[in-house]
Amino acid sequence: MKQFTKSQTKMKLHKNILIGLHNAFAEAMQDNKYADKVLERTFKSNKKWGAKDRAFVSEVFYEIIRWKRHFEHFTQKPFETDYIYHYIVAYLLFHKIPFEAIPDFKTVYIKKIKENFKKPFPSIAVKYSIPDWLQQRFEKELPKSWQKEMEMLNQKAEVILRVNTIKTTPKKLIERLAEDNITLTTIPNYPDALRLERKRNLFLHDSFKEGLFEVQDASSQKVAQIAQPKPGMKVIDACAGAGGKTLHLASMMQNKGSIIALDIYDWKLQELKKRAKRNGIHNITTKVIEDTKVIKRLHQSADIVLIDAPCSGTGVLRRNPDAKWKLDTDFIERMITIQKDILQRYASMVKTQGSLVYATCSLLPSENAEQIQHFLDNNSQFKLLEMHTILPSQSGFDGFFIAKMERIE
Repeated sequence: MKQFTKSQTKMKLHKNILIGLHNAFAEAMQDNKYADKVLERTFKSNKKWGAKDRAFVSEVFYEIIRWKRHFEHFTQKPFETDYIYHYIVAYLLFHKIPFEAIPDFKTVYIKKIKENFKKPFPSIAVKYSIPDWLQQRFEKELPKSWQKEMEMLNQKAEVILRVNTIKTTPKKLIERLAEDNITLTTIPNYPDALRLERKRNLFLHDSFKEGLFEVQDASSQKVAQIAQPKPGMKVIDACAGAGGKTLHLASMMQNKGSIIALDIYDWKLQELKKRAKRNGIHNITTKVIEDTKVIKRLHQSADIVLIDAPCSGTGVLRRNPDAKWKLDTDFIERMITIQKDILQRYASMVKTQGSLVYATCSLLPSENAEQIQHFLDNNSQFKLLEMHTILPSQSGFDGFFIAKMERIE
């Protein structure tokens, strides 16, 4: 777990901060809501909190969720609303952060928690703070590397920007943000990526509002790099969502040619339209997949079809630590079935000598290489050009899988 700096450990913990943390956990537990949305609402409800208060609450909230099984071990209490303060106190004690007792702390056995700090974890799943079933799945599919991957996925993710080359260059964006004492550095082999050296809320910065960059992990940026769209091409982003990769494809095409962004959710495509407008991109058309006719009308029409498939998200657990507590085996099996169906149906939109790019943010071969092998075994008109498994332990970024195929018929 992350160790706090001296300045953070000396900050005064006001009662309303502890109550705010409690309420955030209660909402996340009761309604099984996404952590980022819960935290967003918590901050809106506590507008008097300063920047340090918000940073502290965010850190504690995410770290307890990330290391939930550690705190279950320390407190010997289930992760339920009745025991929220046990978890908060255990966190403060573990990091040696001084705090004043409040009435709600009376039921917390501090001495017992401190004793449990010294006891070994009862299992390897507890050590890496993952469900038992997920440990078993990792051991089956990634027997040699899963522990190294979890060590990386349990670390806090860096903030990586993607420069919108329609409007600026990496050099110019570095200089622009340096004027406000925001330090960005380049990343070798990722031409459009910049690393934020110290966390800042860049969404309020004028350069973001002007569409000069998007926040996008370096591994995610590899997808468009491997797809290699060229100006003038016809590209279909078949699972576009809110459009992170769509926008990258468009910037590489220099606004020339056309991109059709498809998704089954209209609200995601509406968000894409807003982002495209901010980015100064105007070669994107959005279409909601309401029936099979949408796919049939695009039969063998595209130079590139990108399938950023729905998946387990096991490669991005450091960004979404709450996801590992929402996942289950049935969900992953449903994803595998959906991926097979999407690959088979959406591949029909690739024209002869066109490219089919399949990507996930999963670490599991059952969602990745095995899907590609199954597809190629049943579709002789495609051949594999390249296949990449990006492991967090090797790249330092999110876990991703990317395969590029060509229709040779």
